[in-house]
Amino acid sequence: QVQLVESGGGLVQPGGSLRLSCVASGFTFSSTGMNWYRQAPGKEREFVASIFSRGDRRKYADSVKGRFTISRDNAKNTMSLQMNSLKSEDTGRYFCHFQLDATDYWGQGTQVIVSS
Repeated sequence: QVQLVESGGGLVQPGGSLRLSCVASGFTFSSTGMNWYRQAPGKEREFVASIFSRGDRRKYADSVKGRFTISRDNAKNTMSLQMNSLKSEDTGRYFCHFQLDATDYWGQGTQVIVSS
């Protein structure tokens, strides 16, 4: 059974940092490209960052480039998102995601609130 469990969200002031984690199980994590998405209140879910299975390629949404860093540890079946210089517009629920055989798999998400 596929499971994606996110953690690390919370309340942080603008300019602060958070590190999100996603622990995966039930599939071959080391062979699977992974993504982070987020959804702000009243908005559609949007892509944040992705990382190839071996961690050798990464992509970022323009809105987070230079501030967020995606990484993974295949030995621990874990993916992370280091978020620095957070802005109020980064507020939202952050989801771990991958797609396999045209099926999307999502975690339950972790809430990030950037506010003074």
